[in-house]
Amino acid sequence: MSTIHDRRRTFRKLHEGPGAFVIPNPWNVGTTRYLQHLGFKALATTSAGIAFQDGLPDANWAVPRDVMLAHIREIVEATDLPVNADFESGYAHEPEDLAANVRLCLDTGVAGLTIEDATGDRNRPLYQEAFAAERIAAARSAIDASATGVLLTARTDLAVGGDPRRFDDALRRLVAYAEAGADCVYAPTGATADEIRTLVAAVAPKPVSVIVSPAVGLNVRDYEALGVKRVSGGSALCRLAWGAFMAAAGAVASGSFAAYATAVPFEEINEFFRADLARGRRPLP
Repeated sequence: MSTIHDRRRTFRKLHEGPGAFVIPNPWNVGTTRYLQHLGFKALATTSAGIAFQDGLPDANWAVPRDVMLAHIREIVEATDLPVNADFESGYAHEPEDLAANVRLCLDTGVAGLTIEDATGDRNRPLYQEAFAAERIAAARSAIDASATGVLLTARTDLAVGGDPRRFDDALRRLVAYAEAGADCVYAPTGATADEIRTLVAAVAPKPVSVIVSPAVGLNVRDYEALGVKRVSGGSALCRLAWGAFMAAAGAVASGSFAAYATAVPFEEINEFFRADLARGRRPLP
């Protein structure tokens, strides 16, 4: 079984090596174990998936910090793969408080963590650009002081949706975050192929991560050709699972049990976890 240090080294090498890699997003132990079984190279938590399983919205800090940390640790300890934590906006406004929370996240054994620039305030949804960069610098300092080698990703919650002015704003922010010490930046939601290519060039040699947008219509090889390093589905797997559950439950509530016929056979799931358990899992060293 790999150690925490092995996973952190592996995760950094994935961002430095050739090509792109897909990093799917489990939200509990079962989904973590199944995704590892499929042969992915790394995993990432999803704040939405964790919030929804706890019956909460994916609003800033709706899942309390210590509850989120416990979920992150649970996922880290369920796999031999490197895990990147979706740590939302770091559960703090001030840089020094953010740094303290980053240190707590490092203690879970993550190989990477992502900090976004959302404030949680609908009237002013994003931190002012310079202050947001200061927050990234504080997270960088906390990681450097820990000597863990954890990879820091910075994300802007400014969705662009084909608006050139919004993309220019997002690009300026992400360049500032890279300069403040982020190892990797997230392409803004809704970015086109040309916009992604522009971002990759602007922050090079630092790697770029994307959350897949079906409307953009790109596959893994397309993203790789644009220079993207990391490809995430965000909350998509979780929402697919919820969609199937909601549709079937709605049909049952209306008196139809037809959806039950499409359920995965009990033995298929049960035998997977029986075999997985037989392989054994140990606590992290």
